[in-house]
Amino acid sequence: MPPALPPTMGRVYFFLVLTTFFWGGSFLFTKIGITTVPPQIFVFVRFCMATLIMLIAFAPRLKKLGRGTIRSGLIIGIALGLTNLSFVFGIQGTSISRAGVLNNLFVLFIPVITKLIWRDRIGRINMLGIILAVVGIWLLATGGGQGFNRGDFFSTFCALLIACHIITVSKVLKDDDVYLVSLVQFATVAAMSGTVSLLLPLPTFSITTTAVVSVIYCAIFPTVFCFTLQNIYQRYVTPTRAGLVYTLDPVWSLLAGFFILGERLNPREWLGCGIIFLAALLPLLFKLGEEISFGRRRAN
Repeated sequence: MPPALPPTMGRVYFFLVLTTFFWGGSFLFTKIGITTVPPQIFVFVRFCMATLIMLIAFAPRLKKLGRGTIRSGLIIGIALGLTNLSFVFGIQGTSISRAGVLNNLFVLFIPVITKLIWRDRIGRINMLGIILAVVGIWLLATGGGQGFNRGDFFSTFCALLIACHIITVSKVLKDDDVYLVSLVQFATVAAMSGTVSLLLPLPTFSITTTAVVSVIYCAIFPTVFCFTLQNIYQRYVTPTRAGLVYTLDPVWSLLAGFFILGERLNPREWLGCGIIFLAALLPLLFKLGEEISFGRRRAN
């Protein structure tokens, strides 16, 4: 049989944007779910369900599960587990509008981490983005609303861990079966959140229909569905173009917070969120311009 043709770019971008829509929805459903269920329990159930779905869907692949795949899945899973635990504790303590924007700072943390570990050059445009991010955070902290609270801190820390997860994936994942790696990854997060649930004292909580629907959404769409779409379609675009698409995440969380949860920010907080969003977007736009310029030079 002839090899399958690559998808059209319209199809690629459609599914990448759809991915950001479901990821943005995870802010809303997580916020709703953890109103009655402790954050660590929410993560535990979400990733237990995701692991079970992967086991059922890809059971025939289990015979290919080797030590290398398990090792890769464990390493990436630890990074993802820390990311998701900080994510839910951030959502618990702040609005999803602010959490979505602060999570987007992962774009700026990546060059900082690579500079500290591999001595990569940060570059002026990234430094400008970092300065803008600091200004935006200062505006949020002094905005006269809730200030820079515990939830904002966890959301910013989550952005750092998102950057660590992205770097870990790029460094660890080679020729492994991505579905099996995802399976091990999800199981690792479930084990981590289960351990945290045992270590931390649990308040009295109730399992409501709303909480069940929320965790089912987060298990299926932002976890299994989005990881699959990302693995299938991101390879057809450059990391810069994918990063630009992924900056839509906070847009969806802002819209959900405004129209569904009734969240409102004062003008100073809106300005702070806007500057943080610009801080993350600016380096990506600059890199995109370089890619376009390089492509034109090669074409000539």
